[in-house]
Amino acid sequence: MTIGVLLADDQRLVRTGFRMILERTPDIDVVGEAGDGNEAIAANQTLRPDVVLMDIRMPGIDGIEATRQLCLAGATTPKVLILTTFDLDEYVLAGLRAGASGFLLKDTLAEDLVGAIRSVASGDAVVAPSATRRLLERFLLSDPGRPLCGPMTLATP
Repeated sequence: MTIGVLLADDQRLVRTGFRMILERTPDIDVVGEAGDGNEAIAANQTLRPDVVLMDIRMPGIDGIEATRQLCLAGATTPKVLILTTFDLDEYVLAGLRAGASGFLLKDTLAEDLVGAIRSVASGDAVVAPSATRRLLERFLLSDPGRPLCGPMTLATP
């Protein structure tokens, strides 16, 4: 099975880099590109990708709102994998609440990006390790009676 991917990022050079990485992967087909959230929503209707790689900060409709709208698309709902340079908890939470299946940073290794696309296409969720750790810490802080095991230390929010 080939996974159709739509690249949504306002920087053409970034989209080109992602395309070059993904075109070397036999089971992934880049079906299109979008330069902002509006274009991503429109492209989803015509191209029907399995996965959308979505930047957060884009002109017009940003990646969070575009993700929200894509996840309400009914029969044409793709999986959304957010890719950003901004490792901020509020972006992670907003993206996941909007319906994204994953959140990665743009410094992710090429093979990890390919693996993440495959994972979200198959129905799993993927979150960058640094963000996962902070989300777990936040969860644990909300339940101070929960015992900790191992070397994890809790950061104050």
